[in-house]
Amino acid sequence: MKKTSLLGGIKENFPSGLVVFLVALPLCLGIALASGAPPLSGVISGIVGGLVVGFLSNSNISVSGPAAGLTAIVLTAITDLGAFELFLCAGIIAGLIQLILGFVRAGSISNYFPNNVIEGMLAAIGIIIILKQIPHALGFDKDYEGNQSLFSNGINFNYFTELFGAVHLGAIIVTAVSVGILILWDKIPGLRKLKMLPGALVAVVAGILLNEAFKLSGSALAIGTEHLVSLPVPKSLEDFKNLIVMPDFGGFTNPKVWIVGATIAIVASIETLLCIEASDRLDQQRRITDTNLELKAQGIGNLISSFIGGLPMTSVVVRSSANANAGATSKTSAMIHGVLLLVCVLTIPFILNLIPLATLAAVLILVGYKLAKPATFKHFWHLGKFQFVPFVATVVAVVATDLLKGVGIGLAISIFYILQGNMKRAYYLSREKLDDADGIKIKLAEEVSFLNKAAIKKTLKNIKPNSNVIIDARETSYIATDVLEMIQDFANIRAKEEDINVELLGFKTSYRDYERSEDSHILITHKRAM
Repeated sequence: MKKTSLLGGIKENFPSGLVVFLVALPLCLGIALASGAPPLSGVISGIVGGLVVGFLSNSNISVSGPAAGLTAIVLTAITDLGAFELFLCAGIIAGLIQLILGFVRAGSISNYFPNNVIEGMLAAIGIIIILKQIPHALGFDKDYEGNQSLFSNGINFNYFTELFGAVHLGAIIVTAVSVGILILWDKIPGLRKLKMLPGALVAVVAGILLNEAFKLSGSALAIGTEHLVSLPVPKSLEDFKNLIVMPDFGGFTNPKVWIVGATIAIVASIETLLCIEASDRLDQQRRITDTNLELKAQGIGNLISSFIGGLPMTSVVVRSSANANAGATSKTSAMIHGVLLLVCVLTIPFILNLIPLATLAAVLILVGYKLAKPATFKHFWHLGKFQFVPFVATVVAVVATDLLKGVGIGLAISIFYILQGNMKRAYYLSREKLDDADGIKIKLAEEVSFLNKAAIKKTLKNIKPNSNVIIDARETSYIATDVLEMIQDFANIRAKEEDINVELLGFKTSYRDYERSEDSHILITHKRAM
């Protein structure tokens, strides 16, 4: 494999790092706001996620930062504990637990997530991104990251009334111009050559200039500050120090803090593993991330973030998908996004506060569309119901509930279909087929487990009196004891009672050591009198 120098990595990944920075900045602030935490805590988490986790992880696409999936836990914990300083101790505990999980190789659990569930999660995230950014695109910013007011207590239909009643024409114009730039930037060959100038940056600059023009002209189209990025602007070093909150280490004696820390560790680890699986599928080169190393990186990231006043973090699909779509080729992109967050927050927060949320909504809506494009649904439809149903169920469940519950529902349905497939894989013959058959032959597979018991039992039950039956186990290396006993009972008892001619071929005297080669022979042959 061709090695890339650090400088080359920076040149290739700066555009994608810049795009992720533009996407991550308002999300970091929004998640902190929704979590009831200081505004800068979300940005600190994003910086640490980019620089520390980005450096330690071997994921080439994944980007870490504060996650919307932890918002409810963080908000409840801060309220119960009574102080953000105490909550930071829980973040430190969560980081330590994640480190331990990494060392005991708990990351291997990610290998058991089916592709249809992961793809369903990605499509659902895409739909959620679109749903959550439409208000910003229309100039209505009530529903922010982590606050799904559309789905509060079921479907909140009043939300739509409020949404369309607060439409701002200036925001719609900025959104339309931004979307146009983003689409044309990828389609016009001459513009695609400007790799160091990503379309997202052009759209952001255009959005700022357009809104400033509205302001200077005194137009009613001007977008107000409540619809712009809102970053703290410290005027002195002392002001900046006051924005950073340090942990109260006395919290380590509080049992509640430990419970919160353990909860965050478990939820954050599962979300990270899910997002890593998704990120690897977004990687054009299909590189595989070491999930145990990822858990260690996340643990160290959460330790550092909590020590300096940051929120807990996970690998995040929104940032990771934006990273992949912007053309990232290595983890350098995630680190660049962290550097940009740090530098810009320290030096030019007043410029960042000019960015309309409508412009950033345009970037994210296109990211969401690429995740949930109709071609993905069509692909799984053609694969059949065993793939399509768990995929769609995951999409619906994640959108209607949350990521962990939705994936859990998708996994449960996927497992149900797997079990159903195992039961139907062999043996079942319909009553009509059995009636019409002169001779019935049941050929057993290489391995027959308890999962096949129901199908075999149903087949044997449907065999009519006076039938000819051959049960062939010559190619079978293992049969579960309960299945073997059921076949023996059928041949020794029922076959005699109903005058069924049964021939058992290739059965072994023992299947305890089924890898050991044994000569095949007939266990039982019952033939009716002719």
